[in-house]
Parts: sequence; structure tokens; C-alpha cells
Amino acid sequence: MSHSDSSQHPGTVLRKRFLVPHGLDVDRLATDLGVPANRLDDVLAGQRSITADMALRLARYFGTSPLYWMNLQSRFDLHVTGQVLAGEIERDVQPLHKDVA
Repeated sequence: MSHSDSSQHPGTVLRKRFLVPHGLDVDRLATDLGVPANRLDDVLAGQRSITADMALRLARYFGTSPLYWMNLQSRFDLHVTGQVLAGEIERDVQPLHKDVA
């Protein structure tokens, strides 16, 4: 997984690396995964996260690991949250300093 993947929503990765190369559209993939098309559409639009259920379905379908999909989501979430809260966290949370005996 490249560094740029961490700043991309998993739906973008799903579209670019899986839908487009396989010539799939939302309706076909949703049907094959057994999920509503609007749910998948929301993932692809970056409006919905990859859940464990979706990760398992995508992994089975594309022959990947469920962790691949969950890691994409976790990395994205950390990237976005870090961008928003980095200054506040740095200000509010002091690192633990272990006592030197």
C-alpha cells in the first residue's frame, strides 16, 4: 500500500484499482456482493466507510485479504483525523516520560 493510499478514501481505491480494471459498474458489483447499490455508491463517493462486513465481501470477491480493506479505512481515518486534530492533540497531550532510576 503506497503512502498516497492513506490520503485516499477506500472508495477511491476500490474504483481505481478494482472496478475500472475489471470493467465493473456499481450495480453489477453490488449485486455480486449482495449489498444495496446505494450503500456501495456511498462507499465509492467517500460518504461511507468500509465496514467489516463490506471488507469480508470485497475480500472474497476480489481474492484479497479483509485486512487490506480494513487497513485502507484505518489509514484513511487516521490521516483525516490527524489533519484535523494534530495541533489540538499536540497541545493537550504530553508524552509519558519514564522516570530514570
